[in-house]
Amino acid sequence: MNRQLKGALFVFAIGVFMAALDNGIITASLTTLIYAFDVSATWGSWTITLYTLGLAISVPIVGKLSDQFGRKRLFMIEVALFGIGSLCVALSPTFPLFLASRFLQSLGGGGIFIIASSYVLNTFPKDKQGRALGLIGGMNGIAAILGPNLGAIILQATGNWHWLFLINIPISVLLLIIGGRFIKEEQELVKEKMDWAGIVFLTTAVLSLMYSLTLLEGEDLFKSLLKPTFFTFFLLAIVLFAVLFQVEKRVGATREPILPMTLMKTPTFRWTLLLASFSGMILASVIFIPGFIEQYLNIPREQAGYWFTPLALASGIGAGGGGTLVDKKGPIYTLVTASLLALTGFLLFPLWVESLWQMAVASSFVGAGFGMMLGAPINVLATENTSERKGIALGTTSLFRQLGMTIGPTMYAGFLARSLTNVEEKVYNHLPNEAVPAQAGVTFYMPEGEGLQEKDYQSIKSTFEVIQDEEIRQSMLSGLHQVVGSGYNGLFLSSFCISLLALLGTLRLRKLRKMSS
Repeated sequence: MNRQLKGALFVFAIGVFMAALDNGIITASLTTLIYAFDVSATWGSWTITLYTLGLAISVPIVGKLSDQFGRKRLFMIEVALFGIGSLCVALSPTFPLFLASRFLQSLGGGGIFIIASSYVLNTFPKDKQGRALGLIGGMNGIAAILGPNLGAIILQATGNWHWLFLINIPISVLLLIIGGRFIKEEQELVKEKMDWAGIVFLTTAVLSLMYSLTLLEGEDLFKSLLKPTFFTFFLLAIVLFAVLFQVEKRVGATREPILPMTLMKTPTFRWTLLLASFSGMILASVIFIPGFIEQYLNIPREQAGYWFTPLALASGIGAGGGGTLVDKKGPIYTLVTASLLALTGFLLFPLWVESLWQMAVASSFVGAGFGMMLGAPINVLATENTSERKGIALGTTSLFRQLGMTIGPTMYAGFLARSLTNVEEKVYNHLPNEAVPAQAGVTFYMPEGEGLQEKDYQSIKSTFEVIQDEEIRQSMLSGLHQVVGSGYNGLFLSSFCISLLALLGTLRLRKLRKMSS
């Protein structure tokens, strides 16, 4: 690999890390932002939701634009948008302006990964593409994992949430300078009219779908499915997608549509999109591991993040190793290996993990698995029959990965929320019979007026810790420990099932590729 390609890969890796880091880094300051702007927690969550929506919208559009206007030009625009958006976020005097700036920032960050992957697949030698894509995918995964910890460190060091966004500005400027030197435009541009109708319908359809998914409540999923707000936006999304496909069919008769309709008709591409959504759901499950460390292994919150390090290191190793494996053994072999690693790790959590060192082992399996999955293999599969239209194929693939990352947390959080419902009754069953009066349950031992419903784990635990009877206190804390463990067991077992589905989907895709070859 020559010096120019190495320099371009460095620029893309840093760009991907910067963009992926931002949504994780803000979680550490969410409470601070809610207090600073004096808004409710529901409105505060939109700082993350809106960024996710912007990413989902931008990735297929940027993929299309990169084929038409060039990857270098689009990369520069995306980095500039991200930097300007970061500055606007940091200087926002009101919460509506803050949200608008976050959306602008997400439009800049969403396309960087797509452009980087497309550049590698079109420019790098065939035998070097896997390792390069593995590096880019690894930076994407590691950033998502390290974001909350890094955000907490910056917030603690500066005492000011503005620095979480101001640090992006010098990085953006540096990327523009170095990118202008090392990224060489070596693609044949597609000269045709933009599919504006497709862009409008795709944007509104994705917005409606993603918003409807954010309305789902994990604690009572089936009840929330029947709520008018969810039903309205979900139905609107279905209608808009139906109209989009009809529009794209007509557009496809004369020019390339925003969605790769020709590829969508190919079974191998459809299965690749399904695998992309599974990879997003697997990545989403990882964000719950710090909570497991804190709530189940009883590690203080300020220390829990540091025990995330083995997983982060394993994901980086998995991404690099996965890229090398793609170059040597191919994407299918790599995905099979990645799925086996991930499902092994997820199965170890409920069946084996009771201490920190066991958690480190299990999380390393998970990290190596999803790190290997994120970068090279799925992108290679998505673009293997696309000739020069790799940008649009990668954009569609990333859209499905983003949808998986949106669906996953709702499902996983549901296990934790349901485990804490009727917690008084569940904990009561763990109390020694001789210590509990016949007419009283858990409430007999709690401060007057205290109830456990509608409380989170920390509040419940704090309530138990003030009980003076040591035997009862320890029994109730032990009961809470088992209740929380059952919730996390459900979460990890569902992640195991998704990893198993990824494995089965990969085997099905292998069969389809053999049939079509």
